Amino acid sequence: MNTQFANPMRETPGFGLACRSMTAVAACALALLVQGCANPSYTITPEAHAKAAKAQPVAPKPEDFPALDKAVWKQGDFANLDNLRQMRTGMGKDQVRQLLGWPHFSEGLWGVSTWNYIFHFRTGKGAEFVTCQYMVRFNGDMLTEGMYWKGPDCELLLNPPQVRPVAVVPPPPPVARPAQKVTLGADGLFKFNGSSMDDLLPEGRNKLVRLAQDIRGNFKSVHYVLVTGHTDRLGSDAYNEVLSQARANTVRELLVQNGIDRKVIRTTGMGKRQPVSECAGSEKTTALVQCLQPNRRVELEIAGEQ
Repeated sequence: MNTQFANPMRETPGFGLACRSMTAVAACALALLVQGCANPSYTITPEAHAKAAKAQPVAPKPEDFPALDKAVWKQGDFANLDNLRQMRTGMGKDQVRQLLGWPHFSEGLWGVSTWNYIFHFRTGKGAEFVTCQYMVRFNGDMLTEGMYWKGPDCELLLNPPQVRPVAVVPPPPPVARPAQKVTLGADGLFKFNGSSMDDLLPEGRNKLVRLAQDIRGNFKSVHYVLVTGHTDRLGSDAYNEVLSQARANTVRELLVQNGIDRKVIRTTGMGKRQPVSECAGSEKTTALVQCLQPNRRVELEIAGEQ
């Protein structure tokens, strides 16, 4: 006996429904007798399983699915998602039946190669659901070689695409850069012994205006601007302290006039305490004044986010 065709009751969807009819009692009894004599399944060999797994049959077209009103069990089933996800090629009919139950359409009695199902998916909106058709095809060894949904939307209901949250990449931290230092010669900024806004030379004023523009253009925000005035060693300590502080204050005012926030600017006068050039002699001569020129300067230190 060919065991894969030996069980007419298990191969005949709608059997249970038919057996409820009193006129079919005799037929049911006969089917039960046949079932008792039949072997319910047969061994699936590794070769047959591999053959089914390698098969690439042509997928059915939408018109290949039977009309819903042709179903024997028209109510269908609410989909058991876990069971449906276990479906694979190379499975026998008993294994499919254990997962999905009987097909909902009358597929015939002997050598059935296609089972069709009606599955409902709940939408999560009250009693609302979506109805889909599912087809299982068997090869000549009666092993599954393909499982198909009528329409791609139904397959997405079973295996919805994973929506991965987009990682929010925090902006890079502000680049902390070392404070920038700018040194401007006082002789090019002010008239001799001058320190006020009126004493600024045209060239010196232009330098400070361009410096303010560079600060605004190169820094997103300014942490601080330190303006330090310096003098040479000629003259008294008190005079040089006042002169260096006054020059620093004048530079600050011009920066403020050109868009730099006064709150971030600090000024100090160092007088002659931090010379950068040492020159011999004490008598004020042209040569000595020229030698001490690097000491007469205004230094700016600028820090901020770029």
